[in-house]
Amino acid sequence: MARVAVVGAGTMGNGIAHVFAQGGWDVALVDVASAALERALAAIRANFDRQVKKGTVTAEARDAALARIAPATALDAASAVELVVEAATEDEPIKYRLFGDLDRLAPPGAVLASNTSSISITALAARTRRPEAVIGMHFMNPVPVMALVEVIRGQATSDATAARVMGVARALGKTPVEVQDYPGFVSNRVLMPMINEAVFCLMEGVATADAIDTVMKLGMNHPLGPLALADLIGLDVCLSILDVLHRGLGDDKYRPCPLLKRMVAAGRLGRKSGRGFYDYAAAKA
Repeated sequence: MARVAVVGAGTMGNGIAHVFAQGGWDVALVDVASAALERALAAIRANFDRQVKKGTVTAEARDAALARIAPATALDAASAVELVVEAATEDEPIKYRLFGDLDRLAPPGAVLASNTSSISITALAARTRRPEAVIGMHFMNPVPVMALVEVIRGQATSDATAARVMGVARALGKTPVEVQDYPGFVSNRVLMPMINEAVFCLMEGVATADAIDTVMKLGMNHPLGPLALADLIGLDVCLSILDVLHRGLGDDKYRPCPLLKRMVAAGRLGRKSGRGFYDYAAAKA
């Protein structure tokens, strides 16, 4: 039986655990916070229940998948797996420390993958003694729904590791696309400047948030406007990625909008905080 450790039980981590369990893998879902694990398992069950209601998954398959997920609060859970997918917070020191620990704990043949949306895979690999087995496996949110997986090769990633991870993604029903390790990869290098420019439009009074999003939805056929998408991603995450792009590429076109910085400082992070460019707390009331 294939075994994977998913490290981090937030929105991305629980989605990644969901698709691996649905794909027949035994999953160790690891987080230092027991409460985060409880929330993740509840979210996974709710998402499976929606799939059952839609008829895309049977109740039996849901129950079997849920039984394959084992929560854990210690990284020791990675000691008997063939693949690790790190999905911790988008913070370089945290990820660097995790990769050093995972290198020590995971079996010698295990691949160490990161779901990072912007941090250098080469830099993560340098914290290990197996740089050839370190790779980016960037899933999109919501993971059970979105088909794309960006597979990012670091400087030392081997052909065998890349082929192995591309095969895993395909077996999960995803479409993997191989890209190279440059700041923001492809997805966020293209997406984040659009979101940032939308925030500048709002700050400068060009239009309201709803008007900006409506233009992009109806005029460009985007399913979600850039400001609503930023709220879904998390404004703190958007700011972090823009900082990586700005620092890594040295181009002021990636300079984060002052309004974005101000909103993050105020704790208006989007859906997860109940308020961002839109008020989600009011919508639930």
